[in-house]
Amino acid sequence: MPYDPSAFPPFAVTVDLVVLTVRRHALCALVVRRGEPPYQGQWALPGGFVRVDEGLEAAAARELTEETGLRVQDPDGRHAGAHLEQLATYGDPQRDPRMRVVSVAYLVLAPDLPSPTAGGDAHSVRWAPVDTLLAPGDGADRDGERTVPLAFDHGRILADGVERARSKIEYSSLATAFCPPEFTVGELRRVYEAVWGVALDPRNFHRKVTGTPGFLVPTGGTTTRQGGRPAQLFRAGGATLLNPPMLRPEI
Repeated sequence: MPYDPSAFPPFAVTVDLVVLTVRRHALCALVVRRGEPPYQGQWALPGGFVRVDEGLEAAAARELTEETGLRVQDPDGRHAGAHLEQLATYGDPQRDPRMRVVSVAYLVLAPDLPSPTAGGDAHSVRWAPVDTLLAPGDGADRDGERTVPLAFDHGRILADGVERARSKIEYSSLATAFCPPEFTVGELRRVYEAVWGVALDPRNFHRKVTGTPGFLVPTGGTTTRQGGRPAQLFRAGGATLLNPPMLRPEI
């Protein structure tokens, strides 16, 4: 039997971005207030429809630049940028009241991102602590802004993205994606503390990360940006998997 495209209902494809950074020692996600229906006035993850002439990753990179001004890190690593990886696909038939929409979500990690500027159909955009965004029922962030519940199924997508980040920094060098090109062990420790939501012993953490082969490489420089005595600067090493892993403390 010949293939008949009209026998299948049309549907749209979107990309949604879980953009995470550490601000004021808290893990924060980028959210936008929708300026158009559906869910007008409600907070949501940034994203948009995939154009007919672009691939999924290209669409995610475009939306990231439009919403934050960030560029995606080059695959060869020659030009710094945000870490971007595909998270999951969401296709519940009722997830979007407009039409059948399948969303491919991406996880984006970058260090200490600045205050964003709204664009597209977003009325406003802000960083909000993930603990507030994932709180049950209505919740407000530290500035008193009510941000939950998120539009569509974005609460579930955000939860999946946060758990991906929390689990991956256990066995990979992904935590360095939250750090500037050169960082101290103390700054890296605060990333782990913010992502995991726990306090870590400084001496034990220093011993683990500096003793893990390929995790950190000394730059030969020091900094006093944290106050006190000069602290040694490091950069990310070549290891992608950590052996032994940095196990998440049980809470």
